[in-house]
Amino acid sequence: MVIEVGEDIAYFLIAALLLVLAFVILVEAGHVLLEVTGSRGVQDVVLDVLDLLLLVFIVVELLFAVRTTIAKRELVAEPFLLVGVISVVKEIIVLSVKAPDLMGTDKADDVVVTLGVLGALVLVLAAAAWMLRIKEREPSEGEDSPSPGGRDRVGA
Repeated sequence: MVIEVGEDIAYFLIAALLLVLAFVILVEAGHVLLEVTGSRGVQDVVLDVLDLLLLVFIVVELLFAVRTTIAKRELVAEPFLLVGVISVVKEIIVLSVKAPDLMGTDKADDVVVTLGVLGALVLVLAAAAWMLRIKEREPSEGEDSPSPGGRDRVGA
């Protein structure tokens, strides 16, 4: 009982910190957006704002994972897979925007390889999330599964 209360307190503190973090990142994104009238180029500002907004999505998914853990008293893997996908997509977007400036330099090959690896990683994480959803729809090992005809054979 004491351990459960301790866990709940820890999860609530983590959730509160994640909420504060999401708010701080949103404020920073608004601040960066105001820089579009300054000396920075529009592309740089948009990239920075998009980077920050995707970071907010990551924080919100982690918050969902904590909330689910509190409600179900179990750790759910799917939100963490989504955080991985969002993180990788975030890096793909940043690299894709920076790639044209790096073409013709010695870093161009590295960028292409990195984009390929990140693309493969998105596919692997998406496949893992898909397999996890299929697994969650299957009945547990101890449960009776419905008969192929749609009705149980008991009393038929």
